[in-house]
Amino acid sequence: MLSIISRRAVAILACLLASGCVVAVRAQDTPGAGHNKPNKPQVSIYEERPINWKTLVPDIVHDQKPIWTFPGTLARGQHWGPTLAMGAIFGGLVAADPHDSPYFRNNASTYSPFNRAFSTTHTEVAMALIPASFYALGYVRKDSYATHTSLLAVEAVADSALLGWVAETATGRLRPEAIPPGGSYADTWFKTYHPLLHAGGSFPSEHSLAAFSIATIFARRYSGHRWVPWLAYGAATLVGFSRVSLQAHFPSDVFAGAVLGYVISRFVVMPGREPGD
Repeated sequence: MLSIISRRAVAILACLLASGCVVAVRAQDTPGAGHNKPNKPQVSIYEERPINWKTLVPDIVHDQKPIWTFPGTLARGQHWGPTLAMGAIFGGLVAADPHDSPYFRNNASTYSPFNRAFSTTHTEVAMALIPASFYALGYVRKDSYATHTSLLAVEAVADSALLGWVAETATGRLRPEAIPPGGSYADTWFKTYHPLLHAGGSFPSEHSLAAFSIATIFARRYSGHRWVPWLAYGAATLVGFSRVSLQAHFPSDVFAGAVLGYVISRFVVMPGREPGD
């Protein structure tokens, strides 16, 4: 029965996301649908940057400088406000990890249908399918705005994955599922060793990084349709929560992944302003 429920949940989610892609692409070409002028697509300043499969790798390489030199901007007195705010929230979540994470282990049966639907495999397939299907739809319709959106999502995920891989390797945090029954949830940092090409640590959540990277690109690029940000960030939040309920990550790992995914997509991959900002 649970397997039937999980398959139906995945099918419904996939259909919802696919329908959203189709509606967004079609609405993009509909006169007067969220546009200032008929038949004119909503184009952001950053969309003018040429992007295609040939420029994708150079773009990812170019993105690494602002990502890894961010501490230098703090040294110059920039971005302290939001950085301190996010740091304070993250610190509070880390302090709460030993108290909230055991709940999901002790109540695993409660979340069993949800965990089956949002398993690691299901969420990975869904996150890969969304940009791919959007690109295919845009290619068939000769909609460069849609294909560029998909490529920007791929770029954002790649940037986030590189950062996540380094962070996982450097921090070596235990995953909640790796803590033995009765073990301490408070002492989890720098406890694991993995080969260089297989980090596998808990911090940050790679799934949350990817989910919020994709969500931010689509939410920003199609901000003229008010339901798109709700759908994009809602789906990303479900992916993030699944990492906690599956005991794959601590809530603080998911929060860090969500923030980093958003920041990289918003300020590195798409630093330009959208119409109406």
